[in-house]
Amino acid sequence: MTRQRQERAVRTREALVQAAAETFDESGFSGAGINRILERAGVTPGALYFHFRSKEDLARAVILEQAAGLRLPEQPSGVQQLVNLTLYLAREMQHNVRFRAGVRLAVDQTEGGVQDFTVYEWWAEKFRLELLAARAGGELLEDVDEAECARVLVAAYTGTQLMSQLSTGRADLPQQIAAMWRYLLPGIAEPGTVSRVTVDAAPGVDA
Repeated sequence: MTRQRQERAVRTREALVQAAAETFDESGFSGAGINRILERAGVTPGALYFHFRSKEDLARAVILEQAAGLRLPEQPSGVQQLVNLTLYLAREMQHNVRFRAGVRLAVDQTEGGVQDFTVYEWWAEKFRLELLAARAGGELLEDVDEAECARVLVAAYTGTQLMSQLSTGRADLPQQIAAMWRYLLPGIAEPGTVSRVTVDAAPGVDA
């Protein structure tokens, strides 16, 4: 394959994933028709099936690539960065279609027969690394297990965003994530760390 064809293939795949994300975000897995995705992406059925075997395969790509385009911290630095990261993700959920669609599909996997826990493990690892940095900085309580805590945080975030979606269409998600932290922080962080960490749901508090 020539370089020009390779670049065209990359652009086509990106267009398909983005169009699928937009369509899944609007209609869910069951309501998203392949023809609507093709029309939105501006590609042929042949182009779709060159990259993806089925709608389920396309949905899996949206789930696994939900973090594409997010400005995530390159290096872990502890509790404050972890709090900032989750608040940043809460705001991204409000206007980042690919991220929002990926989360929606990850939560509703049984709807389309897509079974993939990888993305939850990926986020848990991101959180675990921040917790390891917090441990190295003396920020965590002695009995906190970093891996276990990371999984609890992913579950808490997932449940909080789902409740916010159902109650306000995620309009209050940053505030709900901030409330989550006000209750969780004393259970994982040293009192001195809790007093230093800022939990601010206002825009502009990035990781």
